[in-house]
Amino acid sequence: MATPPDSPGIEEVVFEVEQFRPPKHIPVPLEDLCRQTKFTRQEIRVMYRGFKQECPGGLVHEDAFKDIYAKFFPHGNSNMYAHYVFKAFDVNCSGAISFKDLLLTLSTLLRGSTYEKLRWAFKLYDINGDGCITRSELGEIVVAIHELMGKKHQHDVDRKARTHVDTVFRKLDINQDGVITLEEFIESCLKDDVIVRSLQMFDSRV
Repeated sequence: MATPPDSPGIEEVVFEVEQFRPPKHIPVPLEDLCRQTKFTRQEIRVMYRGFKQECPGGLVHEDAFKDIYAKFFPHGNSNMYAHYVFKAFDVNCSGAISFKDLLLTLSTLLRGSTYEKLRWAFKLYDINGDGCITRSELGEIVVAIHELMGKKHQHDVDRKARTHVDTVFRKLDINQDGVITLEEFIESCLKDDVIVRSLQMFDSRV
């Protein structure tokens, strides 16, 4: 029986199935993880045991990630902020966080230089990934942080968030062109002693 002219061939069907197949966990050799991060073999082993206990399938999906965040912030709405953090952790934009993704990000936040930490923070705020932060993007993250901390009244959240956004945006947008580039972000943050000290507090070697 002949195949109708408009029906997809077997190759196209297989491709479509592959497109919708959920990402699989692919183990990464320990030596590769040591080379790509600033953790020791023993530290990686300990973290991997904990990761496999919580995520036996080897991957963390966004819903599970949001559930974890909700436990840490029971008095606030962590949903929006967890979404943005998940995107920043999802190194390969696969829709799931592998142990390698988690390790790479933690290596940056815990053992990275101030510059590396600021680059990661910039990625978090640059929601659409176009290489600059707009007032709207900054506003979305600030509102998410206010909700995370459990502000009780929405109008209070919006008012405080707008004030915060205006202040921070003016400070970071050095040339006042309406967007914050990575260079402006890093330059402004490095001039702020409070920000520099807060980043140093993450360093697990201190």
